[in-house]
Amino acid sequence: MIHFLLKETQPVIAAVGLFMAFLGTCFFTFKFFDLLPRDAGRDFAHDGKLSAGKPRGAGIIFILVFVASALLFAPVDLEIIIYLILVAAEMLTGYMDDASEHPWGELKKGILDLVIACVLAITYLNFNSNTIQIATLGIDLTIPPVLFGILTVILVWGSINVTNCSDGVDGLSGTLTIITLTTFFVVDHIVGAKSDFTFLILMFISCILGYLWYNAAPSRLMMGDAGSRAMGIFISIAALKSGCPLIYIPAAIVLILDGGLGLLKVSLIRVFKIHILKNVTTPLHDHVRKKLGWSNTQTDFRFAIIQIMVSAAVVYLLLL
Repeated sequence: MIHFLLKETQPVIAAVGLFMAFLGTCFFTFKFFDLLPRDAGRDFAHDGKLSAGKPRGAGIIFILVFVASALLFAPVDLEIIIYLILVAAEMLTGYMDDASEHPWGELKKGILDLVIACVLAITYLNFNSNTIQIATLGIDLTIPPVLFGILTVILVWGSINVTNCSDGVDGLSGTLTIITLTTFFVVDHIVGAKSDFTFLILMFISCILGYLWYNAAPSRLMMGDAGSRAMGIFISIAALKSGCPLIYIPAAIVLILDGGLGLLKVSLIRVFKIHILKNVTTPLHDHVRKKLGWSNTQTDFRFAIIQIMVSAAVVYLLLL
C-alpha cells in the first residue's frame, strides 16, 4: 500500500519495511506471549517433556506480521496476494492443530496440505511459464502443464511436511529456513529471476529473525505447526519463483534429510511393510542428540554449517 503511494522512494520504503517486519514480530510476540496455547510435552520426542508448559503456536504471530508487512511495504499483485493467502491458510491450519486439545490426525492435515498445494500449483501455472531452468547445466526444460502441476503439488506438499518435521530443537527449523531462503534470494539474482517476490524473501526472513529472538536456546516459546508449515509452503514458492525448482534439493537438503527420512521410514512401513534405518532415530535431530550426545546448540550449529556449505557450493556452481 505505502509502496504504491510513494513510488519515488521505493528503496527507502523497502528498507523500512524490513525493519518494521522484524520489530513488529518482536513487539507482538512480547505483547501476546501469554495468550498462546501451551505445549503439553511430546512423549515421542527426545527431551520432549522439557517443552511442557511453553507457549506454542507463535507462528501465528510472525506469519500475520509478515502478511501485514508485505501488504504495507512490498509491491504486490494478484499472484502475490494469492500466495500470501495460501501461506496464511497453511499457518491457520497449523495453529488450529496447535491450539486443539486433541492433535489433528495425519490424514486430516495431509488432505488440507494437498488442497492448498493444488491451489498453489494452479495459481503458479496461471501466472508463470511451465519451463524450468536446470541452472547448473544451462538447460531450459519445458514440462507438460499437467505433469508440471503434479510435480508442483509434490514439491509443495513435501516442503510443508519436511519443514514441519524438522521443528523439534530450539531455533533449528527457523535457522535452516533462513539459510534456504537466503540461498534462493542469491539464486534469483544470479539466474535473473529477480521479481517482486524476491523482496518478500527478505521480509519473511526478517519475521523469522524476530521470532528467533525469543526462540534461541533455551527458548521461551515455540512456533508450532503454525510456523513450520507456513515456512514450508513459503520455501516451495521461493523455489518455484526462482525458475529453478530443482535447486530446492540442495538448498534445503538438511531440512529434507532431517524431516524427510522420518516420513519415508514411516511411509514404507505402513504401505509396503518395509523396514529401513532400523538403528536411526528420526527426525535426525533426535538421533544426533540421543545417540551421538549432541547438545541442542551443537545440533543447531552443525546442521546450519552443513546447509551453509552445501548452499555455498550451489551458489559457486551457478556463478561459474
